[in-house]
Amino acid sequence: MKAYLQRMGRSLQLPVAVLPAAALLVGIGNWWASYSNDVVAHFLQAGGNAVLGQLPLLFAVGLALGMSVDQSGAAALAGLVAFELPVNVLKPESVATLMNIKPTAVDASFAQIGNVFIGIIAGLIAAALYNRFHETKLPMALSFFSGKRLVPIMAALVMLLVSVVLLFVWPPVYGALVAFAKFILNLGWVGAGLYGFFNRLLIPTGLHQALNSVFWFDVAGINDIGKFLASQGTKGVTGMYQAGFFPIMMFGLPAGAYAIYKNARPENKATTASLMLAAAFASFFTGVTEPLEFSFMFVAWPLYVLHAIFTGLSLAFAAFMHWTAGFAFSAGLVDYVLSLKNPIANQPLWLIVQGLVMAVIYYFAIKKFHLMTPGREELAEDDGVEEVATNDSDDKYTVQAKKIYAALGGSDNLQVVDNCTTRLRLKLDDTDNINENAIKRSGAAGLNKIDKNNLQIIIGTEVQFVSDELAKLNNAKKAPISSVKTADETASTEETVADGIKRDVTEEFYSVANGQYMDIEEVPDDTFQKMLGDGYAINPTDGTITAPVDGTITSVFPTKHAIGFKTDAGLEILLHMGIDTVELNGAPFDVKVEDGQTVKHGDVVAKVDLDAIKNAGKQTPMIVIVTNMDAVRVMKFKGNALVTPESLVLKTTTK
Repeated sequence: MKAYLQRMGRSLQLPVAVLPAAALLVGIGNWWASYSNDVVAHFLQAGGNAVLGQLPLLFAVGLALGMSVDQSGAAALAGLVAFELPVNVLKPESVATLMNIKPTAVDASFAQIGNVFIGIIAGLIAAALYNRFHETKLPMALSFFSGKRLVPIMAALVMLLVSVVLLFVWPPVYGALVAFAKFILNLGWVGAGLYGFFNRLLIPTGLHQALNSVFWFDVAGINDIGKFLASQGTKGVTGMYQAGFFPIMMFGLPAGAYAIYKNARPENKATTASLMLAAAFASFFTGVTEPLEFSFMFVAWPLYVLHAIFTGLSLAFAAFMHWTAGFAFSAGLVDYVLSLKNPIANQPLWLIVQGLVMAVIYYFAIKKFHLMTPGREELAEDDGVEEVATNDSDDKYTVQAKKIYAALGGSDNLQVVDNCTTRLRLKLDDTDNINENAIKRSGAAGLNKIDKNNLQIIIGTEVQFVSDELAKLNNAKKAPISSVKTADETASTEETVADGIKRDVTEEFYSVANGQYMDIEEVPDDTFQKMLGDGYAINPTDGTITAPVDGTITSVFPTKHAIGFKTDAGLEILLHMGIDTVELNGAPFDVKVEDGQTVKHGDVVAKVDLDAIKNAGKQTPMIVIVTNMDAVRVMKFKGNALVTPESLVLKTTTK
């Protein structure tokens, strides 16, 4: 259950991540309107509100995508179907027909059926159906509807049954949600404070997103973000569940980061300064607080409880004074500036004064309590941290991923790599078999053991890049920590290994055509999704196909649809032209090379009739795969959206 809730919390970030686009449009529109209230301002505001008006649908699609086992577009389509069906079947005029009553007699709750709550339910159901049925094989007569095509159909059928249940259940459920919302609203500034306290307290579990959906979106009628950006509601009240976060995120937490640095041990100050500076900047500028909060959340948990209390007090005080500002992403400087010209914002500059007071409180609270905040710990001389081999071509994300990978125990322990906005979310065989000191030394802000199999590592706003590199290492099945060599050990080894692979050689792979770069997981054939090896694909715009690497032609298949290469370092490469094109017996292919021929990247190796492939009902991706992945230590992808034969898309380094 914990793992499921963690994935749900991560997946909720997908639709939430769309909100900054709406905030930017509305914010610029408001600034423009303050100087010239013309068509441009209205155009920008209408664009932002168009996004906000589709939030329930975005939640359905985002959750379905994020909760599916392989983040497939078929799951997202199922989420769309799952949301649209009950929303249309249970709209008031349809309910009137179903119940054979007058439209005026329909329960008012059905006018609100298309809300975020229903979107979340639809997304979760669609994801569950995808995970259960996306590999189902139907009888031959129905085979077209097998696999992923079956999922949206199942979503429609299941949601039709769910709609029947909602016809009777939705009115009391909606009534309960509205009653809860009214209870909190009637508490006024006290309710805002309680919300702020529990919002921070739930951060370690990821369940704060569920709480946020009640107050920030239109689950129970509060819709604080939507109303603020649309300038609706009551001035000085709308925004009360957002305003109090600005003093904490822009001032309180950065001041706390400075206090943590000041109280670090002398030998730890340099490391602590680097960590705290990045975390404080993320909090102030973007409102992303997890890197800082997780740095002391578990090692100094009384301080974190105090932080939750301070957050509640900040929201309560701002609401009591009717100082309001709003955000679409989080309470950082960017959203604050954008909200200043919003007509419904009320005395937002006072939040800066409140923030300065919170900064003083945070600084002295951390300075006073001698808790084990980052930098105060005293590591033993032998803390179990090992060096890992890196290359000059490795960027900082690759280096950090290698260190984390080794500290986790490599592929022997690491099962699944995932991430949200700031955290790596990992599934392990056993979280006890990790080197916590090594993870911290990698530059991670902190870590959180959820249970025996689930681990979170706090990286920051650049987590996506570290996650991508970590996933590549795990897919390549690099050796675990017990056999990771240091840079000195690697330099002293033989130049070649037993199978004729030259050791520690970096080679470059290029596009094989003009066209669109595709990740290997996007190729619509499971055989090429890392079963044969790892690599990439190009969706070509013309039929001129070129060599991806410098090397030697090792084979031209009799049906001409595939060509084998071998690089100087010994990597074996397969260029497969199209999907299921072996059935075309070579007709669309004019191969220009032969076995044993030496080629350079960019040399033309084949001319392909793309129209002939398409007319035969086949697909045209040009797939490049490294088939002896056991010889590869690092794969670093550099693919851009649009490529030419001179576009560098991949660098590999041999073991």
